[in-house]
Amino acid sequence: FFFFKRCPSKIKLKNLTSVSEFHLLALSEDPDLQPILFGLLLSMYLVGVLGNLLIILAVSSDSHLHTPMYFFLSNLSLADICFISTTVPKMLMNIQTHSRAISYVGCLTQMSIFIIFGCMDDMLLTVMAYDRFVAICHPLQYSVIMNPRLCGFLVLVSVLFSLLESQLHNLIVLHFAYFKDVEIFNFFCEASQVLNLSCSDTFTKNAIMYFVGAISGFLPLSGIFYSYYKIVSSVLRIPSSSGKYKAFSTCGSHLAVVCLFYGTAVGVYLASTVSQSPRKIAVFSLMYAVVVPMLNPFIYSLRNREINNALWRVHSRTV
Repeated sequence: FFFFKRCPSKIKLKNLTSVSEFHLLALSEDPDLQPILFGLLLSMYLVGVLGNLLIILAVSSDSHLHTPMYFFLSNLSLADICFISTTVPKMLMNIQTHSRAISYVGCLTQMSIFIIFGCMDDMLLTVMAYDRFVAICHPLQYSVIMNPRLCGFLVLVSVLFSLLESQLHNLIVLHFAYFKDVEIFNFFCEASQVLNLSCSDTFTKNAIMYFVGAISGFLPLSGIFYSYYKIVSSVLRIPSSSGKYKAFSTCGSHLAVVCLFYGTAVGVYLASTVSQSPRKIAVFSLMYAVVVPMLNPFIYSLRNREINNALWRVHSRTV
């Protein structure tokens, strides 16, 4: 009665046990565009996976890169591979089979894995900001503070926090036993979209989303802001301009990835609140879920001489 009271009487309620599948949003209904979309998505996926694999290979094979910064970078690349693999293969399969359906179990699984590795990216970026803070503000104590045990502990905490958030989303979705529709207005099973299909009052859903968003987004972002506040304060006290440039250059790649990651995430949120077009929201989500993991290895390798040298040494040994 609780769920029936909060749903319009004209909507046919679907019990959770009877819902066998959801329908995802297609990026385009034009059949002439399907081969182009397939080729574009496949190219982006392969570039993203290969680029991140090269970062992992360079860090693992070169002893010069066995430092905390590159240890976190290799974990970020691994998370990006899993993050992009959560959505793109299903999109490619849907384009090939001309189907938009995803099973209920598959939807819940995709949502869980997406949250795990999305949160992993979030947490690892925060850990990398702390690493840069220690390197710039406490350079003489860097090797003591950022010891292998602490680095492993920080990655373990990131994994456990991501698993906890994923299970929290699952428990929230499972709590709502009725759905008013099976149409998901995105190309993957996003948690907020699935929650919007649940038959409950708007205040409850908004309260849940804001609470979870504060835990998963606000706290890590606060850590990043605090780390860079201390970094900027420390760098401004350096007398020489060359010293300031050198200190800031060590943070450039990380700062660019942070801006890209959170900028696209904010774009998805603004698009969902301002625009009423589901496809525009899906395009912003595509930037967040596919383009950002693809660009991360390029951002870290283009101006990083150590990564470039390591990749060149790997290439020379292979030849």
